[in-house]
Amino acid sequence: MDAFTRKEWRIIRRCRTPEKVHRFLRSLPYNWERGGDTLRSFRQVIRRGTAQCLEAALVAAVILEQHGSPPLVVSFESKDGIDHVIYVFRRHGRWGSVARSRDAGLHGRRPVFRTIRELVWSYFDPYVDFTGRITGYQLVDLRALGRYEWRFSPKNMWKVEKFLLDIPHRRLRSSNARYKRLHERFKEYRRRDPTGPVVEIYSNRDTWMPLD
Repeated sequence: MDAFTRKEWRIIRRCRTPEKVHRFLRSLPYNWERGGDTLRSFRQVIRRGTAQCLEAALVAAVILEQHGSPPLVVSFESKDGIDHVIYVFRRHGRWGSVARSRDAGLHGRRPVFRTIRELVWSYFDPYVDFTGRITGYQLVDLRALGRYEWRFSPKNMWKVEKFLLDIPHRRLRSSNARYKRLHERFKEYRRRDPTGPVVEIYSNRDTWMPLD
């Protein structure tokens, strides 16, 4: 507790569950990194009030670590090199996630999945856009970073990104026919709606954390 500022501790005390952390992160504007790439710690996200996907995963890990949960994340690999990172938690033997993204379908999931692979698979369809396709994933305990300061650092933490990129990922097998079908569906949707959030075309929305 002594390591946190009063503002940080108020947020931690308020966000006692993954669902509350999810709502808190949804309340923050997305960090579009228009001033250049960033990888901010929990402390810097709280100070600046914005977060991108990896920053949000780190924030969730810090907050829920204070409530007894291990700082676990899952790193996704995509064929287009635009990867994604989510915080994951387990409740009653089922996995769920907390996440932030530019894409509506890549936010958090309710704790209903029996395995990490099932949880990752729930992201497969929404990941398919003009270029994206999940090809691999890995569960990572951030405590493996040792004494590296990923919770409070005032600097961009590129070591965290490199650590997640370098760690071996498990292959996620998927059929090319399925991918092509999803790809065509996405392109058709974008022809009808070039800018709106892609939500209605996905069938597993009952497993998503609320978007409102």
